Amino acid sequence: MNTPLILALDIGSSSIRAALYDGDANLLQKTSVKIGHEFTTSKDGGSEIDSDKALDQAIAAIDAVLRKTAKMKGEIVAVASCSFWHSLVGVNARGRPTTKVFGWADTRSREYSGVLEKHFDERLVHNRTGAHFHSSYWPAKLLWLRREFPDVWAKTTRWLSFSDYLAMKLLSATTTSVSMASGTGIFDIRRCAWDGELLKFLKIRPTTLPALADDDTAFRLSKKYAKRWPRLKNPKWFSTIADGAADNIGSDCVTENKVALMIGTSAAMRLAYTGEPPKKIPAGLWCYRIDRNRVIIGGALSDGGNLYQLIKTRFKLPANTDELIRRHGAANDELIVLPFFFGERSTGYNEDARGAIVGLTASHDGVDILHAAMEGVAFRLAEIYSRLKKVTDIREIVASGGALRASPAWTQIIADVLGHDLIVTDTEESSSRGAVLLALEQLNL
Repeated sequence: MNTPLILALDIGSSSIRAALYDGDANLLQKTSVKIGHEFTTSKDGGSEIDSDKALDQAIAAIDAVLRKTAKMKGEIVAVASCSFWHSLVGVNARGRPTTKVFGWADTRSREYSGVLEKHFDERLVHNRTGAHFHSSYWPAKLLWLRREFPDVWAKTTRWLSFSDYLAMKLLSATTTSVSMASGTGIFDIRRCAWDGELLKFLKIRPTTLPALADDDTAFRLSKKYAKRWPRLKNPKWFSTIADGAADNIGSDCVTENKVALMIGTSAAMRLAYTGEPPKKIPAGLWCYRIDRNRVIIGGALSDGGNLYQLIKTRFKLPANTDELIRRHGAANDELIVLPFFFGERSTGYNEDARGAIVGLTASHDGVDILHAAMEGVAFRLAEIYSRLKKVTDIREIVASGGALRASPAWTQIIADVLGHDLIVTDTEESSSRGAVLLALEQLNL
C-alpha cells in the first residue's frame, strides 16, 4: 500500500509555502517550496495585494511541489491549507475581482469604526462576534466601500476572504470555513452563523457572503485544474483554516492551560481549546473559532518582526545585532519605544495610535532603539497575557515564529517581561503542520 501523503499550502502575508507531509504530520524534507510576496502599502493606510497575482503564486507553489516530488513514492490523499486571517476581496457575477485583496493592516476604513460605535453597543457586538470595531475587520471595510466606492459596491456580487477566492478558482466552491468566517468580525461565534444585525446595517444579503462549509466537508478539484494536476484529481481538498489557528494546532497548544506566543511579521498570543467561547470575552481580546468544536482567544499586535526588520534596516545594523543587544544587558529605562508603527490592534484597538521613540539622546544608537522596541513589544504581549489569565490558568507558553528564532535575545526579553519561562518550539512550519493535523483528523488517520 502506498504511503499516505498530505499536500499542505500555507498562504502567509509575506510568502506562500507548499510542501508534502507524511501520515504522521512530519514535513518531508526537500519537498518545501516558498514564493515570496508582499502587500503594497500607501501613505493613506492602504495594504493590498492583487488577487490574481496571489492566485498565480499559489498555483506556482503547487506546480513546484509536484515537480519536485514527481518520482516520490506515496499517494497524495488530501490537500490541507491555511491562510492569513481578515482579508477581504469583492468579485462580480463572473467571479472576476472588483477590488484588490485588502489585508488586516489596511486602515483606510478607520473612520468607519467610529460610525459603527455610534450605531451599536460595541460591548455586545464584541461578545457576540469576538471582534472589536476596527479597520482590520470586515464591517468597517464594507461600510467604507459602500459609501466611498458605490460603483464598486454595485457590481460586486460576493465578498470573500482570499482563501475563499482561491477555492472558488481551484474547486469551483463558493464556501468558507467557520475558521475563516470567524475572523471577519461579522460572524456570530456562538451560533456559528453570519451576524444578522450587522448584515442588516451594512445592507449585505447573506447570499452575498460565502456559504459555511461543514467541518468535515471535502471538495474536489475543478476539471480545469484536475487536468493540470492529475495527482491532485482524487485527493480530498479540505476547507482552509486561519493560519493563527493552524499555528496553535501545529505547536500542540490546544488545551486551556497552554498558550502559543508567535512573532512573525506581526505578533500574537493565543489560547485554543475544545469548548465554547467564554461567557464574557475580556475587553481588548478577540475570540474566533478553529471549527465548530474548538475556539481560539487571544490578542494580536500589528508590530512584530516587521518593526524589528524596519529598525535594523533604517539604522543599518550589523548581522551580529543580537549579540550586541545581549552585551548591552538591561535596556536603558530612559529610552522608550511605543510599538505602534504599524497601528494598534490588541489591546486598545485605537485607530489613531502611532509609534514613537521617547527619551532619545545623542548617546543612543540604533542598537539601543532596537532593544527598546523589542522590550516595547514584550510589554504589549504582557498586556494580552494578563487578560488571558482571566480566562484560564496558564501554565505553559510555547513560543514560535521566524523573528524569535532569529533573535534569542528577544526571546529572553519577552520571558523576563512576562515573568514566565518560554518553551521555544523547534517545529518546522507549525501553521502548515496544524492544517495537516486537522486534515488527518477528518480522514480518521
